[in-house]
Amino acid sequence: MSTLKIAGLNLDIIWKNREANFRKIESELTGINADLLLLPEMFSTGFCMEAEEVADRHQESLTWMKSFAKDQNAAVAGSVSVEDNGKFYNRFYFVFPTGQVEYYDKRHLFSYSGEDKIYTAGTERKIIDYKGFKILLQVCFDLRFPVFSRNQNDYDAILYVANWPKSRVDAWKSLLKARSIENQAFLFGLNRIGTDGYNLEYEESSLVYFPDGTEISKRQNNVVFAEWNLPELTDFRSKFPFLNERDAFEIIY
Repeated sequence: MSTLKIAGLNLDIIWKNREANFRKIESELTGINADLLLLPEMFSTGFCMEAEEVADRHQESLTWMKSFAKDQNAAVAGSVSVEDNGKFYNRFYFVFPTGQVEYYDKRHLFSYSGEDKIYTAGTERKIIDYKGFKILLQVCFDLRFPVFSRNQNDYDAILYVANWPKSRVDAWKSLLKARSIENQAFLFGLNRIGTDGYNLEYEESSLVYFPDGTEISKRQNNVVFAEWNLPELTDFRSKFPFLNERDAFEIIY
């Protein structure tokens, strides 16, 4: 395929209530015409440090994602708190309509909130292939680390899912645009809305960019839409082959 239709939900996450969030998402996204349905960071609980209480231990969120992906005939992607072999992870699942699952464990944990004391950092940079697009998966605080997301001419687009509070939202907006431009990639940054259990406020700030930094987001109610076109990306990179002059480096974990 040469185009990819994405619908991201600006979700006012219900604190620590997995089932209520599933029902809310279904009410907002059922019947949406999209190839990919995108959900925020820790969409089933909120960005919660009480991992012992809220983490999925039996793939509760993943089971729901598989069911919803099948019902909607679309991929479903978003991050959740999970326990895996005695460790907690902020895990970004990408579930294909077929039920196939890929995932990325958040690499850069937000020490300001104590996330690094509770969750375990991922050690793998993850690019998935969906409908002809190579897509880099990233979570929230990863946005501040451009080396980790640097395009080695190995992806076409980036997905960032986040719980990025209103008090620092200018940084979120600025860095999203920068990551798109410097990597000559489509980018979808999806943030939550509302107020969380720590009384942090989140404003509507989800954004989609073309690789030249042009915003291409469209909005309807709480849903942000975008359509990515692969030939347009190829043409843009051919006219401006800046990635050919990128620095070579190796990331050591």
